[in-house]
Amino acid sequence: MQNGRQSWCFADSFTGALNNWWNTAGQRPLSPDAMHPAHTSILLRLKRHCAVLCLALGVAGVVQAAGAASTPGASSTATAPYRLRIVGGLAGISQYIRQEEPFWTKELSRLSAGRFQAEIVPFDRAGVPGAEMLRLLQLGVVPFGTTLMSSFTAQYPEYTAPDLAGLNPDIATLKTTLAAFRPYLEKALREQHGVEALAIYVYPAQVVFCKKPLRTLSELTGRRVRVSSASQADFVGALGGVPVLTSFSQIVPSLTAGNTECAITGTMSGNILGLPSITTHVHTLPVTWGLAVFGANQAAWAALPADLRTLLQRELPRLEAAIWAESERETADGLACNRGAPTCSAGTKGSMVVVPVSPQDERSRQEILESTVLPRWVQRCGARCAQVWNQTIGPARGLQAAPAK
Repeated sequence: MQNGRQSWCFADSFTGALNNWWNTAGQRPLSPDAMHPAHTSILLRLKRHCAVLCLALGVAGVVQAAGAASTPGASSTATAPYRLRIVGGLAGISQYIRQEEPFWTKELSRLSAGRFQAEIVPFDRAGVPGAEMLRLLQLGVVPFGTTLMSSFTAQYPEYTAPDLAGLNPDIATLKTTLAAFRPYLEKALREQHGVEALAIYVYPAQVVFCKKPLRTLSELTGRRVRVSSASQADFVGALGGVPVLTSFSQIVPSLTAGNTECAITGTMSGNILGLPSITTHVHTLPVTWGLAVFGANQAAWAALPADLRTLLQRELPRLEAAIWAESERETADGLACNRGAPTCSAGTKGSMVVVPVSPQDERSRQEILESTVLPRWVQRCGARCAQVWNQTIGPARGLQAAPAK
């Protein structure tokens, strides 16, 4: 017990939240013998992930956002701060360390004169696979959490439209693309998933690192290149390269073992991984960036005190803007550090050759986007995605998508 409240854990609430969700569809309460075996294994896996998440957040005394302020109990609750538990973005990178974590652990309390406080854990250290975060938000198992939009690829490929490979050669273009798509995304998350999108974050540019000299992107022909998404694979394949889907943690082992010759990753994350010591060239064209949605379960959001909602509606856009600025700075700083420039501030100085975008590279980017990346995304996604594209991003970028054949 803490402040007169019983200890609570995401895993403890899992069955109740799941039954609530199930019942809204007019189904009977779930029991193990009523579930299809395939569903049982999925649900048990989700519950195990939630249990790990509880440990990461420090289970004892967790106060649910959806009812903390109104729970009767000991008199000390009258002055106890209202506490939130947040699942944040990727651990160990500047956006989290310099922006997300300080906002929730320090700024929220300062802005509210101590009335509201929060704790945050990065989602990749919380034991929950990114692909399942949207469902956990929908169920209310995670009331407030961050999910990478690239994790939507398998189930909701339409949500990945703003960051297709080759679509955004600079962050200004990415802002234009997202602005065109954001109203649709926010409406879809709200109406189809019961999730309120409170902010959209961006990570630094994902660029190509190679072990051998590289003058233009066309020289990727025949090289095995680490990719992290289907869209990146389409882009590399169209250049004549061999895409190799590889997790972030396996980038260095794969390059060292010779399984890959190049890798697409962030300019600074590549530096932190030590790529300047095992690769020689880095190309400056952003193949993709990396978008993430910070969202709230609608019921949890509605249950917050009105003044806390007002505060977050005012301050989260400022946090979003700071994270975008941080991403732009880190993209440039990563390149500076990889080449060993005096301006390197946050990474380790290397001696890599930084390859600028040539006119040929820019022509290739545009041609591959139009002839390969966009059509294949529509094929995977379906006719509905072509329609969504042509109503949102297409007009803003002057690029229409043909219906899937």
